[in-house]
Amino acid sequence: MDLLDIARWQFGITTVYHFLMVPLTIGLAILVAGMQTAWYRTGNRRYLKMTKFWGKLMLINFAMGVVTGIVQEFQFGMAWSSYSRFVGDVFGAPLAMEGLLAFFVESTFLGLWIFGWDRLSKGVHLACAWAFSLATVLSAYFILAANSWMQHPVGIRLVDGKPELISIWAVLTNSTVLAAFPHTIFGCFAVAGGFLIGIAAWQIVRQRKQADSAGQPVDEEDRRAWHGSMRLGAWVAVIAFAGLAITGDVQGKLMFDQQPMKMASAEALCHSEAPASFSIFAVGDVSRPNCEDVKSLTVPYILSYLAEGDFTSEVDGVNELIPKYQAAYGTHYPDDPRLGAFAGQPIDYQPLLPVTYWGFRFMIGFGGLAALGGVAVLWLTRKQRFPSGKGWAPLALLGIGAPFGGNIAGWVFTEMGRQPFVVAPNPNPSGVDGVYMYTASAVSSGVTPGEMLTSVISLTALYGVLLVVEIFLMIRYSRGGFDAVMPPEKHEGESDDALSFAY
Repeated sequence: MDLLDIARWQFGITTVYHFLMVPLTIGLAILVAGMQTAWYRTGNRRYLKMTKFWGKLMLINFAMGVVTGIVQEFQFGMAWSSYSRFVGDVFGAPLAMEGLLAFFVESTFLGLWIFGWDRLSKGVHLACAWAFSLATVLSAYFILAANSWMQHPVGIRLVDGKPELISIWAVLTNSTVLAAFPHTIFGCFAVAGGFLIGIAAWQIVRQRKQADSAGQPVDEEDRRAWHGSMRLGAWVAVIAFAGLAITGDVQGKLMFDQQPMKMASAEALCHSEAPASFSIFAVGDVSRPNCEDVKSLTVPYILSYLAEGDFTSEVDGVNELIPKYQAAYGTHYPDDPRLGAFAGQPIDYQPLLPVTYWGFRFMIGFGGLAALGGVAVLWLTRKQRFPSGKGWAPLALLGIGAPFGGNIAGWVFTEMGRQPFVVAPNPNPSGVDGVYMYTASAVSSGVTPGEMLTSVISLTALYGVLLVVEIFLMIRYSRGGFDAVMPPEKHEGESDDALSFAY
């Protein structure tokens, strides 16, 4: 592999790993704040147990997210310094807002929430929960604003070939981020919903077995708390999928307008069609020029609707789009030694079709499985029921992975689909045309392939260790259940234990 391939693998591995923590943290933070609100309003101890337990797992995940996210900042300067110099004037503002505003509020109020259980009034403590949970959402917005600018440059002017920020408001209200943000947040809720279902189902089965072996009845308060957690997760999963479908449709129409090659590649649409059919799945090699011939199942008219909102519009195929890109942006890379092996070579404007095609379908497929699981849980657990089958709990635990898979597939599709650009050109009037950067010219020119490969191996090994730690802590505290997180009851005359509320 050359330097560019190694650099892309490095960023892909570390970013995908980090993003495992992000949606779970955001989704759980909001749900935990909601659980605490229910306890505050009703005084029901069941909601307190739910808040404590799920809050504990959220804290573990949050800590791992911070540790793994720090690496992302350094990669911009170490592996992608040319990219950083190009976009620095634009990226500086939203990233600074994320760190100084959102993350500062998030970490401050999270600390107050952890150490304030017995120090703050219930109302103030609840306000801290909502402050840090909403700050996680705000943090995601600023990061998505920066990423959306890479998909659709706005709010800048070109000065000596580099973008210069002239309107931060345009960047923060970019049509791309306004569509990507709700889609991402619904994805976070889908992950959190699946997580609640899996852990709660396993705990109910475990509680029943322990009670049977001890010859004692099941603790009713705990059972209702687990049952309530599971149904909450199911409702969240179903509603999240509905939100994903609606916001995904909006995003799709924007992509057809802003990055037509990405969406043509998502369908392996090699030739223009009017009306265009949506491909359900394909067999064979979708990267072949005759990929239209290997599709095995299509739905007529649907792709035209996804693109333009009607059932008759023509959708451009890859083979028709390539000449348009060549006419607008050239047929060959600049003969610049900083491009290394790519200098003066022909530009391949077609993304890797198998990745974009199947990434798009895995995103939808995993999301649909998560929603189907949520519907099944709501039906099977109605009126305080619970399935008695032996495979129920393992199946629910496996279901945790479905929304994670959908999130990862969606981001791989989003980032891979705009290649060969790291900052994609936008020929439509809503963007600033002429502002783009090839991925080949974004990598650091002063780094050798050996140095880059060493960093990939080192970071992959480190993240592997962190993954083991994350799984160990999650399993350990999940097994502990409510007893492991609830502070011991205080007797008259005893002093407060300052860390009893910190688990």
